[in-house]
Amino acid sequence: MKQTLANVALVVRDYDEAIQFYVNVLGFELIEDTELPEENKRWVIVAPPGSTGSRILLARAVGDEQISRIGNQTGGRVFLFLHTDDFWRDYEEYSSKDVVFVRDPSEQSHGTVAVFQDLYGNLWDLIEPKQRG
Repeated sequence: MKQTLANVALVVRDYDEAIQFYVNVLGFELIEDTELPEENKRWVIVAPPGSTGSRILLARAVGDEQISRIGNQTGGRVFLFLHTDDFWRDYEEYSSKDVVFVRDPSEQSHGTVAVFQDLYGNLWDLIEPKQRG
């Protein structure tokens, strides 16, 4: 059997502000932006450049319960893990675009890592994994 994780839903306040952050600040690719008028929503998919794995579905919050989760889908834990082939390139680029890092870069057993916030406050690990073997 073969299975893959296709999309992870990220609850956002507004589609366009989320697209602006993920595409123009983090450099993600806009994979799809399809209007679904019968549901009064859009199907918006973004992914890191060169990604062949999971993608993010930007899901606009509807109702008080979903709105209360914007920026804190995991109770304050790191939510998403962004692997890179060049930590310092991406760290410097994100810093120059005012991305907020809440934990400074450090060398860990699994690689070079720092924690940043997205535009809503969700926590991300930026990681350059150590080469194994």
